Amino acid sequence: MKVAILAGGMGTRLAEETEVRPKPMVEVGGKPILWHIMKHYAHYGLNDFVIALGYKGEYIKKYMVDYSSLNSNLTVDLKNGEVNVHHGERENWCVDLIDTGMDTLTGGRIKRLAPYIGNEPFMLTWGDGVSNVDLDKLLDFHKSHGKLATLTAVRPPARYGYMVFEGDKVSEFTEKPQIGEGWINGAFFVLEPEVFEYIEGDDTQWENEPLEGLARDGQLMAYQHEGFWQCMDTLREKHILEKYWQSKKAPWKMWSK
Repeated sequence: MKVAILAGGMGTRLAEETEVRPKPMVEVGGKPILWHIMKHYAHYGLNDFVIALGYKGEYIKKYMVDYSSLNSNLTVDLKNGEVNVHHGERENWCVDLIDTGMDTLTGGRIKRLAPYIGNEPFMLTWGDGVSNVDLDKLLDFHKSHGKLATLTAVRPPARYGYMVFEGDKVSEFTEKPQIGEGWINGAFFVLEPEVFEYIEGDDTQWENEPLEGLARDGQLMAYQHEGFWQCMDTLREKHILEKYWQSKKAPWKMWSK
């Protein structure tokens, strides 16, 4: 099963980082958040990726082309230009890098990936959010209901510190990762190829007409994920993820190495 990742947006709310790189290349723990997302899928044996590029897409292309070299020991023969890659970090990934346009909206980017996905079910997520969702259970849920689309519903992260009072005294303070009520679209979709028919073109926002149409037709189901989920829209959220990673207890790190 192929995994589509949307990585073409400008990330304007993270402008401190995205002026020089696309948001999926913003690093957490010295690795692009895109790498973290791909490692999550690969942990479940999903190694065939189709990445929709747009804003500064050349950075992602260069990273993938140079991945083995950057993560391995090298012998470089400057006389003839030969480079021998020694033992290092290798991934069993096949990655299609597809330019889907600078100004194309999310639905349009998905539709532009159709020729590379083919007439098969596929997974889809954004290039700026991590989770510890169990992808095997997600896929089993999708297969069980027989509808065209499954999204992962998550509890939205708390924006501010959570407090419990005893009178005027704070008896408990914590930055809870999730709040206790409400559900939002957390991406991590499983989709049938018929969903492409719900997307008109480049100016279609996936979260609007396509998802609304699927819901209206009874073809959209939600897998409720009670565990960890965090997007990276702002510098504050980047710092939250970095803090998790530095603690060596990052909830989304399900792989061993």
